[in-house]
Amino acid sequence: MSNWNPGGQPPFNPQGQPPPPPAGGYPPNAPYPYPPQPNAPYPYPPYPYLPAAPPGPLTRLWRQIGPVPVARRVFKPSRPGIVQDPVVARMQRIRTLVGLAAVVWMSVTYKLADSVRVADSVGNVASDRLNQSWISVLVLCVTFPVVVGVLLAQASASARRELLRRAAKCFGAMVALVAAVFVFPASVLTGFVEGRFATNPVMTVLTYTGILLTFVWVLPFVIAGIGLALLHVFRTADIHETMPPLLAMTLVWEMALIDLFTGAYTGVPVPVRILFMLGAPLSVTAVGLWELRRLRAHHGIGLQGLLMRQGPGQA
Repeated sequence: MSNWNPGGQPPFNPQGQPPPPPAGGYPPNAPYPYPPQPNAPYPYPPYPYLPAAPPGPLTRLWRQIGPVPVARRVFKPSRPGIVQDPVVARMQRIRTLVGLAAVVWMSVTYKLADSVRVADSVGNVASDRLNQSWISVLVLCVTFPVVVGVLLAQASASARRELLRRAAKCFGAMVALVAAVFVFPASVLTGFVEGRFATNPVMTVLTYTGILLTFVWVLPFVIAGIGLALLHVFRTADIHETMPPLLAMTLVWEMALIDLFTGAYTGVPVPVRILFMLGAPLSVTAVGLWELRRLRAHHGIGLQGLLMRQGPGQA
């Protein structure tokens, strides 16, 4: 009951008709839903709220132990209070997709032009891209401890324990990816894939189960892990938000030097080779500098916070 609804009538009745107006008429500036307005959901009865159906047992199981969800938990940063800018994340994905598409297009174009068998050429391109991604991961695994060592040397004594605690998840992600990749050569070298240990029915079942898990779980985990590790730079945002762009810029210039000294893109015209060798470093550097500027301008996060000189509990 209120001063504009003296009868205390509900906004609708079971027949769906609006209640009659009060004896004195509607007062001025009456709140919604009085007086009834055209094309409004009230005073007519609203549609009942239907909650979404809960996920089934298979969906819940997939979210817990599926290779891709597990890879997301292992390789995506999750520090409490971390700044997650959707604009920066979108730019990183666009830059990654454009760079990958350009490199694949160049590789396919020149390898198909020089090869008679199209299937072999496309397979070589896919193998080259996977090898380059794995080399990038290995270079990042070597670069990251060096960067952390420099930070420990420059950080204050009170911040070093906090810095090591934040870096532990990054090292854990590296160990997880290297261990998952090591499963494949270990299976071949030990003869596990060839069935060397299938000496009785029980070992035969275990052998084929292990082979199935290797290709159904470990392989998708490795593929998703390599992509997420490069996109999130081994979740180094858990240390500080400025770490991913700094390490990404360092990594691409290291990869450019490796391509230069190993003679990558052999057979490609020199102008096109220069374009593709410098395109990735320059584009990643531009995006990284823009990301650092956005973090400083919109979130107040600068490079000085990387050393945590203001205290270990602050970002």
